[in-house]
Amino acid sequence: MPLPRRTRIAIAVSAVVLAVPLVAAVALSSVDWNRARPWLNDKISDAIQRPFEIRGGVALAWRQQGSWLPMPHLVARDVHIGNPRGMRAPTEMASVGQFAFAIEPLPLLRQRIEIPQLRFDQPQLLLQRDADGRNNWTFHSDDHPSAWKLNVHSVIFTKGTVRYIDAMTHVDARADIDTIDDQRYGVSWQLRGKWNEQDVSGSGKAGAVLALQQVSPYPLAASLNVGGTSISFEGTLTKPASLAAIDMQLKLSGPSMARLYGLTGVLLPETPPFATAGHLTGNLGANASRWVYDRFTGKVGQSDIAGKLEFKTGQPRPLLSGTVQSNLLQVSDLGPLIGADSNASKEARGAEQRQPGNKVLPVEKFRTERWTAIDADVNFKAARITRNQDLPIQNLETQIHMKDGVLALTPLNFDIAGGRFTSQVMLDGSGKINPDAIRAELKADAKHLQLKQLFPSIEGMQATVGEVNADVALSATGNSVAGLLGSSNGEFKGVINQGSVSKLMLETMGLNIGSVVLTRLVGDQQVKLNCMVTDFAVSNGVMKSRLFAVDTSEARIDINGTVNLGNEKLDLTLKPDAKSVRVISLRAPIYVRGTFKQPDVSVDKGTLALRAGGALALAVVAPVVAIVPLVSTGPGETPGCQTLMAKVGGKTVAPPPGKTGR
Repeated sequence: MPLPRRTRIAIAVSAVVLAVPLVAAVALSSVDWNRARPWLNDKISDAIQRPFEIRGGVALAWRQQGSWLPMPHLVARDVHIGNPRGMRAPTEMASVGQFAFAIEPLPLLRQRIEIPQLRFDQPQLLLQRDADGRNNWTFHSDDHPSAWKLNVHSVIFTKGTVRYIDAMTHVDARADIDTIDDQRYGVSWQLRGKWNEQDVSGSGKAGAVLALQQVSPYPLAASLNVGGTSISFEGTLTKPASLAAIDMQLKLSGPSMARLYGLTGVLLPETPPFATAGHLTGNLGANASRWVYDRFTGKVGQSDIAGKLEFKTGQPRPLLSGTVQSNLLQVSDLGPLIGADSNASKEARGAEQRQPGNKVLPVEKFRTERWTAIDADVNFKAARITRNQDLPIQNLETQIHMKDGVLALTPLNFDIAGGRFTSQVMLDGSGKINPDAIRAELKADAKHLQLKQLFPSIEGMQATVGEVNADVALSATGNSVAGLLGSSNGEFKGVINQGSVSKLMLETMGLNIGSVVLTRLVGDQQVKLNCMVTDFAVSNGVMKSRLFAVDTSEARIDINGTVNLGNEKLDLTLKPDAKSVRVISLRAPIYVRGTFKQPDVSVDKGTLALRAGGALALAVVAPVVAIVPLVSTGPGETPGCQTLMAKVGGKTVAPPPGKTGR
């Protein structure tokens, strides 16, 4: 029985459909592909918008890959790929000993070259990006569109070399690649080169197949050293062709966090040696990228740190934000922030300027040229700050703002010596007012600080009690801490009241020799401290005392003179007067002079000579009365603390009676 007409037509069409691929396969297999090299070179060059040339032999084989249908695999030897037109490069983009790829036949009818897998054997590969962002690994051009389109799905590397040149991040590095037998990784590499003019070296591993368009993660692991900073990571890269996402565990260590600027473009302060580890994720968009360093912990010097930081690129500047905490922070670890660390520490972290041996105030210059590279909004908290177990500072909190080169710490507050220090700091490093210096402003006040806790290691202060309140308001222009203080203007006011002080210390300051000896014999006692009041006017770095007096129940000490912050010189005169009779009291002015580094304390020799001479003369006539010139009867009553504080004015006042703490 004959088949129906429709059935015969269906069978015929099916036969043709099956026959066409078979005929095509036979035809393709019988073609001399070496004769097709000019056509292949021309079409692929047009598709990728750069020179492409197969100089060796070409052959076609049918292999099954990912499906039941075999796929044509073209194997070409001695293949060369050039760079995009107009791009200057030291070498061509790639030269490959053997270049193998599969081609999907049907997309060729639509002028599309679909390559599921591209294999490089013994490649010499150059990846380059110019300063304007143009690169040689993007295979298309919007300026000169081609009718042919190329799409590579995955890449396989065997033994070879890859050189990466990036004018945007100042990288010129070479990796030697080899295959390895590993379940997770397929290739290993050794790296050497330059990154921001710093030597870079290291090694790592990567997956054998680089899936350019798929969302399956591509494994990466590396250990690098860049200019003394160690970097190690292990994680994945998603959609490598567009660097869509990075997810990895990251470890960093180095001599100073400031060194990371050359690697990341993120402005961080000068620090002692550091080490940190955390989780890094990144999304690289076409116009902006976002990086998050989360759940990180580490050490900076002897201090611990932890927290989360986020970095976003964008206009007009990138933004760094987040929160950082520290349970224990060493004061010595804060020294590099302002250049106050030792010269050995400066050398270790790569600081160019050393501290002169005759200077106390840090002279290391601020690197303000980087301040306009980033904006910041970071909250920092420290539970406890110590200085060799002395003077504990607790509950430090500050909000670090940086915008357009202006750094503000608003507020910068902490608990210290039983009281509270509150302040606001502004440092303008934008260069708009002065391109070579910082404009700074400081407003601070200290309330209810306990005198004994402020000076725990000074002999004679262990039995001392009392409360300190102070206000500071300064403005300055300079390029270092020394420069700022040496040009500062403003005022400093302070009051110590409601307490007691060591009698031995007061007697020693007043040169009351007899009382010192007696106190040594019978033991030290506490003398009521009415108050100590300080009021300094600061002009061009010179602190001049408007009022500086110590008033106790037994003595009054007036201090006059200047403290020059510019040349670090002291010129103070202490005039002690007892309020009651003192036996063998020299009562001579005491001079505090010299420098901050080498202060010199001396007694007025003229006064001593007159008193000693009078005593000797009387001793010749009447030995009993020889001590009369050395007896101090005191000036009588002196102004009370309220009167002294009224002279200071301002908001530094004594707390209500009975209140000695917060």
